[in-house]
Amino acid sequence: MEKLTQSMIRISMMLFLIFIFSALRAQNGYVTVSGHLKDTKSGEKIVHATITVPGTNIGTVSNSEGEFILKVQNSLNAEYFEVSHLSYTTTKFKIGEASGKEKTFYLELQPIQLKELSVVPGDARGIVEMAMHRIRKNYSEGANMMTGFYRESIRQRRDYVSISEAVVDIRKAPYTNWQDDQVKIFRGRKSTNVKKADTLMVQLQGGPNVSLLLDIVKNTDLSIALDSLDNYQFEIESMVTIDNRLNWVIGFTPNVIKAVPLYNGKLYIAQDNMAITRAEFSLDLDDTDKAARLFVQKKPMGLVFTPTSTSYLVTYKEQNGKFYLSYVRVDLKFRCDWKRKLFKNHYTVMSELAITDRHEDNIVKFANQEVFKTNMVFEEKVQAFADPDFWGDNNIIEPENSIENAIKKLSKSLKK
Repeated sequence: MEKLTQSMIRISMMLFLIFIFSALRAQNGYVTVSGHLKDTKSGEKIVHATITVPGTNIGTVSNSEGEFILKVQNSLNAEYFEVSHLSYTTTKFKIGEASGKEKTFYLELQPIQLKELSVVPGDARGIVEMAMHRIRKNYSEGANMMTGFYRESIRQRRDYVSISEAVVDIRKAPYTNWQDDQVKIFRGRKSTNVKKADTLMVQLQGGPNVSLLLDIVKNTDLSIALDSLDNYQFEIESMVTIDNRLNWVIGFTPNVIKAVPLYNGKLYIAQDNMAITRAEFSLDLDDTDKAARLFVQKKPMGLVFTPTSTSYLVTYKEQNGKFYLSYVRVDLKFRCDWKRKLFKNHYTVMSELAITDRHEDNIVKFANQEVFKTNMVFEEKVQAFADPDFWGDNNIIEPENSIENAIKKLSKSLKK
């Protein structure tokens, strides 16, 4: 099997279908800032924005409702937190004025100043090639120890059948070698059968390892396979601002037909240093049978699995002249049909990983027995949902309303 086929199968075989009849880290005090992010003019919510504390590695991400929660240790004596998002002006807010109460924070769109443009290659592929050549310069050459918040959920139609989340420790290998990233669970919780699934149970295999494999800058041979640019046609679509920095928006579409499907998407490449700062892409579903084979590891005879949509988002954050993985989100939708039967159901699988802290001191590899492996099912490895103070001072992603309601229902059932 050719290298691309092996790589894409490794990263895409995340769904494991099974047929079934039916302690705090850092006890110091902290201040909590929470609220909503909105556009100043339109009032629209701003989703998946990056919230950080300048001068530290602490951060989080707003959810799909534009809501966020940020915990800042008192020992840091931090005065401000900072919010950045695609095409918006990066804005600072005072922690003292925002803590202890939920409020709305507004961001303004940032106009593009074309006069700042410098000379770059005239073709889109040339820009991507320059970005690939500058990986060693733009990304960390040393290992990093990261703290992340990971969540995955599975819905059957509109009802959640599984929710799992954890604070995870990540040994992020250098971008300049082929060492694998490592993950271990620090603290986690889960719920299953928030609504009892009928006939089928769907499990997501690989957990946070899949999110790390989607780091397209480090794993250029995986996912969209940036190590083989001949696979795609590239086009300059526009320019946008991210963190007050101009970025080329490079669209890409499949240029060849492979044994496995390729991707459609966009790369965001900083104009000043040619760093890839963001990637949005989706699997080409023109051949649904070919696409289906990427996802299913095990299923019963007679079940037809059809992916209906996929969406991937990967973002990076610059600090001290280097870029680091910041956020990864995956949304998959698929349909299951039984041959010659009326049974049909629709599922949505979501996973997200936000890097909430990072340091470069005393980096050691995790012991083998501690490592969460790619063949593991995440929701089988975490504990049951517990008290509301479960996470302590660890930064997490605020639950979406639908997830929050599902958790509340489960909590009530546990108290009975």
